[in-house]
Amino acid sequence: MAFLFRWLVRLISVALLLGMLGVVVVYYLASRSLPDYNRDVTVAGLEEPVEIVRDNSNVPHIFATTDADAFFGLGYVHAQDRLWQMTLMRRTAQGRLSELFGTRTVETDKLLRRFDLYMLARQSVEAQDARTMMALEAYSAGVNARIDEINRDSLGRGAPEFFLFDPTLAPWQPADSLAVIKLMALQLSGFLSEEVLRARTSLTLGDEDRLSDILPDLPGEGVAALPAYAELAPGIGRGTLFAESTDPGLLWPAPPRGLAGASNGWAAAPDRSASGGTLLANDPHLGLTAPTIWYLARMQLSTGGVIGGSIPGIPAIMVGRSERLGWGLTSAYLDDQDLHLEELNPDNPEEYRTPDGWKRFETRRSIVNIKDSPPVTLTLRWTENGPVIPGTRYDLQTVTPPGHVMSLSWTALSSEDSSASAAVGLMFASSVEEAVELSEAYVAPAQMLTLIDRDKIGMKLVGHAPARDPRHQSQGRLPAPGWRAENRWQGRLPYADNPEFIAPEGGIVGNTNNKVIDRPFPEHVSFDWGDSQRVQRWQTMMQNRGVHTRDSFIEAQLDTVSVAARTLLPLIGADLWFTGEAAPEGTPDRQRQRALELLANWSGEMNEHLPEPLLYAAWLRALQERLIRDDIGPLADKYDHVEPLFIERVFRDIDGASAWCDIKQSAREESCSDIARLALDDALVWVGEKYGTDLESLRWGDAHQAAHTHTVLGDVPLLKAFVNIRQSTSGGDFTLQRGKTSGRDPNPFENVHAAGYRGVYDFADPDSSVFISATGQSGHFLSRHYDNLGQLWRRGEYIPMSLDPDLARAASVGITRLSPR
Repeated sequence: MAFLFRWLVRLISVALLLGMLGVVVVYYLASRSLPDYNRDVTVAGLEEPVEIVRDNSNVPHIFATTDADAFFGLGYVHAQDRLWQMTLMRRTAQGRLSELFGTRTVETDKLLRRFDLYMLARQSVEAQDARTMMALEAYSAGVNARIDEINRDSLGRGAPEFFLFDPTLAPWQPADSLAVIKLMALQLSGFLSEEVLRARTSLTLGDEDRLSDILPDLPGEGVAALPAYAELAPGIGRGTLFAESTDPGLLWPAPPRGLAGASNGWAAAPDRSASGGTLLANDPHLGLTAPTIWYLARMQLSTGGVIGGSIPGIPAIMVGRSERLGWGLTSAYLDDQDLHLEELNPDNPEEYRTPDGWKRFETRRSIVNIKDSPPVTLTLRWTENGPVIPGTRYDLQTVTPPGHVMSLSWTALSSEDSSASAAVGLMFASSVEEAVELSEAYVAPAQMLTLIDRDKIGMKLVGHAPARDPRHQSQGRLPAPGWRAENRWQGRLPYADNPEFIAPEGGIVGNTNNKVIDRPFPEHVSFDWGDSQRVQRWQTMMQNRGVHTRDSFIEAQLDTVSVAARTLLPLIGADLWFTGEAAPEGTPDRQRQRALELLANWSGEMNEHLPEPLLYAAWLRALQERLIRDDIGPLADKYDHVEPLFIERVFRDIDGASAWCDIKQSAREESCSDIARLALDDALVWVGEKYGTDLESLRWGDAHQAAHTHTVLGDVPLLKAFVNIRQSTSGGDFTLQRGKTSGRDPNPFENVHAAGYRGVYDFADPDSSVFISATGQSGHFLSRHYDNLGQLWRRGEYIPMSLDPDLARAASVGITRLSPR
């Protein structure tokens, strides 16, 4: 027995030793890819030496003698910190993910091949101006210099993920950067899905009045430039304004409904600024990832310093400021996608109907190579309207009649896409007017561009707007027959027709993805907008003050009051607040009373530490489910986010919308109060099972956790504990500090889409400007810079956005010196 015990101890000891040795080896190999920021490197492709100073937040400040060398430096630092992220985006755009991930990404590759984004990006290289070509080529050289350095000095393959997947890297090319821009356009475009959902709902309901309830048009005129403060009636700001496809697998790039982009951006002219200088605040909203898509950087160009948020893979500061100009971006919700029904020739399925008769599809073979599996050969088909999209994606098969296929017209499918030239040009612009003029080159994705210079503010919708025939059968809201000439695009509308607000009399411009203009079709811009609620709170906060400061703009950026909650709770709870004597403890009636007591005294603030936001959100979710499930059946799963305008229409009985409250399958006629009470009971049962029955102890932040998930390793056991970042957060779907919820079980209130970047720029004192990103600068999960900015972001704090070289050098984390070979 003693002999066996000794050998058992020896075996366990050896196993532990081998395990520890394995951990040490893995850590050593992974840590080799951690960048050394204190380093002198000789590289090919430079004209003059470049100095890269990493400030104490690891933001690189790139000092170069020439513009080309500055862009080289940007490419180098992007590859230093985000090489895996850049590789993944490039492979996604190319439709080559399956070479790394096998069958899990085949559907993603098929979709991207059908869009042909990478081929279009290669063709678009010729559309760039000379300055942008210089930037693209120098940036590519910087990326490749870092790749060469990794290979030459055995720097751990550049990122720990390359130890798990094929580390072979092709040199970066200008087309790769243009492909990343097109990939961003895909991630910010949702009108295709909206057309399909409208078509499916129309087919299911059969009642156009009820269709306008569940998919309501935004009422009223557009809001962008506000009137002068003095013109408003006294006290206007004192109150509160109310008013099916299969799972596509890993790395699917198309956004779920409601997550196709959002953002906030606003600006104040000198006469509305306490300091006498222009102000700008911007926080673009994208899906949360670890690391975030944003990368903070500063470049020293021939026209001066530029600083702000860049996107690895793109040679530009996408949002930020120079010494003379500040700019921000918000999703414009321009309707830039149309689906077309294409009739197949019954005698020859290789032909489709056009206004001039049958015509052959343009076709091309494309081979998708798949790790550990045979390759798949696709036949890509294009019509005069655009590429044919398979019915197995976007639920297209549910609305495509037999003998037809569906094609897509989309502005991003341009072979002459000069969007990169517009992005690069902004860094050199010196005035609002110049920025607006050069942004005519911008194609997709459509954005509201908010601008300030030293004296002026402005806002312009940038991006190509499709020219539709006034006789278009569906006005672009539903798939329409592609063989009818009136349903086809007629080119693009003039750039001058894009909404524009320059130096408005009120001294304030802003956008929260709200309706900005009210024009008849086809000059309408869009029928579907990204916000009907946040803009109301923004108006209140802007007009509550005669003048604004940097801090008041930060206050608005971080505001968590929900106008939707303040509007809807009095409506849905009108007959429930007063229920007589207290019900016995432990009964559902008593639990309902306690919930109503809490909500009756709640301000509508979606604070992470409060129980009321969770009770409200769960109630509204259960309420919408009860209202629509019996009318549209399984299609209700697609309506996974509450639509405040729908709830308001129902409970105000606008155009008979209270009909939604009656349960069709029951004998009695239910009232809206009945449904509200039943939904509250549903919500309390759900909350009790998931978070506990002690209502006062509930925390919204426990449900509304920001999910910064690693796009590849986020679901891998053990590893996910190291690569994912989770944070309790305030805000919600309809607050200015927006934290869009997933809408999907088992965690429907998880925060999955938020402001990965926030910036506030003050041109009265530019070096007092501030910014922040959601995670950290590094994409390496062993780096202390992987998530070091995340807690600041969560708490609503910022770091300095200064162009002062001495401030950058103070307590810097390292200085890299690049010398030409």
